[in-house]
Amino acid sequence: MSSRKNTIADFSTADRERLVFIALGSNLTSRYGDPSQNILQAFGRLRKLSSQPLAVSSLWQTDPLECPPGSPVFVNAVAALLAYAEFDPTTFLQKLQNIEDEFGRHRSDINAPRPLDLDILAYGRERVESDTLTLPHPRATQRQFVLQPLAEIAPDYIFPGQSYSVVQLLSRTKAQGMVRLLC
Repeated sequence: MSSRKNTIADFSTADRERLVFIALGSNLTSRYGDPSQNILQAFGRLRKLSSQPLAVSSLWQTDPLECPPGSPVFVNAVAALLAYAEFDPTTFLQKLQNIEDEFGRHRSDINAPRPLDLDILAYGRERVESDTLTLPHPRATQRQFVLQPLAEIAPDYIFPGQSYSVVQLLSRTKAQGMVRLLC
């Protein structure tokens, strides 16, 4: 069985309601390589958290948004997976933070350069508001660097609490410098 699916349409209809969407970003090197290599390596780590093959977007080079002056460009992507049943959103967040730590992530300023950033965009139809997690991600629907790769794998997806699809939201976002790197 392949470790990758092209879109969420490759998941069963029942599974699509339980998908977890994760935004990946990197703008520093790590022991695994440059930002593109960090994202590709992170796909492998995410695969271990999924009961099905991942659906993954292309890699996108993205200008930094709301980052300190002089921040390097980012490489961004989005993955969709079916988390194992024993995970809840908080447990899953801890698993993602463990992966970030493996790549050398230091949690300092929220928009500081980093070797790997993994954000849960949505966890099935769950809605969560806590000190450590908000679902769906509160800014996902406003960021081109999230919506552009997400549109590749889930163009018709509608975030919980929204009425517009990903492609509709994308058409309403402010353009940000983005270049597709790898498909």
